[in-house]
Amino acid sequence: MKHYEVRNEVEILDAKTREKLCFLDKVEPHATIAEIKNLFTKSHPQWYPARQSLRLDPKGKSLKDEDVLQKLPVGTTATLYFRDLGAQISWVTVFLTEYAGPLFIYLLFYFRVPFIYGHKYDFTSSRHTVVHLACICHSFHYVKRLLETLFVHRFSHGTMPLRNIFKNCTYYWGFAAWMAYYINHPLYTPPTYGAQQVKLALAIFVICQLGNFSIHMALRDLRPAGSKTRKIPYPTKNPFTWLFLLVSCPNYTYEMGSWIGFAIMTQCLPVALFSLAGFIQMTIWAKGKHRSYLKEFRDYPPLRMPIIPFLL
Repeated sequence: MKHYEVRNEVEILDAKTREKLCFLDKVEPHATIAEIKNLFTKSHPQWYPARQSLRLDPKGKSLKDEDVLQKLPVGTTATLYFRDLGAQISWVTVFLTEYAGPLFIYLLFYFRVPFIYGHKYDFTSSRHTVVHLACICHSFHYVKRLLETLFVHRFSHGTMPLRNIFKNCTYYWGFAAWMAYYINHPLYTPPTYGAQQVKLALAIFVICQLGNFSIHMALRDLRPAGSKTRKIPYPTKNPFTWLFLLVSCPNYTYEMGSWIGFAIMTQCLPVALFSLAGFIQMTIWAKGKHRSYLKEFRDYPPLRMPIIPFLL
């Protein structure tokens, strides 16, 4: 006697209009959402898988690509609701674009290319050591970010909405130009407490850059290549990772420390405002990640705070 495997039917409706967009029959019960997206694309090529958000409820959360049809709360005929996420772009492309911009823009001001400060200052050099040091630090930071994007970071999501690149680039590129204009200005004055202030700030910057890189490497080693496995991050033998004992997102803590060091070094208001804006945004991200850790892992260390030990 032959046993026939029951196959599912999947209808996909527009989440806004409830219009039927696609009907898939003979779908394997163990099919993933990613496979259903690929089937949907065959009838609607304009909506490639990265643009698709499929959900069980029109206003519900998007299903994950790895979700399996037979494990979802649906019958043999499943109804999924589709939303178009818009044109997508890879995270790598976004990061490379938003980080390469500040690196290039800052150097334009540092070398005082024509039409920035006036003809007599074209391609002149500042007489202040701190200005050259600031350029080295700023350039190092963004070269580090570019290299980490290419060789260190592993992204759980391959793409993001194309519109985000314009918002992100406006933020990074705009602040880079604003900071560079004042730091490299011919009338720039060095910090109030001179070399001592600069040395202290440089030490903070370097330590935090090393710490940030160490955390990124620890997070990379936590997730095998090609995997979306999530684990609780713990300190390693590297002392810079010991901050994991106190905060969930020490990479943001170190990032914040780097910009505080840069602000002290240059004693420049636009840098301070950039640091403040970055701190607000990173705090939002850190709180979100902290909440997801608490929700996902019952044994998550209770002493940890999102970004600032014992406070926030």
